[in-house]
Amino acid sequence: TVYDPDAPTGSGWWHWIVYDLPASTQQLPADAGKASAPQLPTGARMGPNDYGSASFGGACPPPGDKPHRYIFTLHALDVEQLALPAKPSAALIGYMIKAHSLGEARLEALYSR
Repeated sequence: TVYDPDAPTGSGWWHWIVYDLPASTQQLPADAGKASAPQLPTGARMGPNDYGSASFGGACPPPGDKPHRYIFTLHALDVEQLALPAKPSAALIGYMIKAHSLGEARLEALYSR
């Protein structure tokens, strides 16, 4: 997942939700989150972001705002795939991730314009 907790929304901003990545995944190509032709490993799926699409939505803090934190989180789960319907909500994906979590790793990046 990629999340900006500093977005001026009162609830942050989800930039990317990817789930069902195979455990053997070691990297993703640059266009992995492209809406029209995602370059994800077989079986991986994208959920809806706060831009309203199943894709990666790039960083876009308001010009002149303080630097925003972009939190990239990789979740280790106790299942190979989440039992989700074809078009789950972001909230349902998050719930299922938390329900099956074994651990997580985070990387935080700062960006401003």
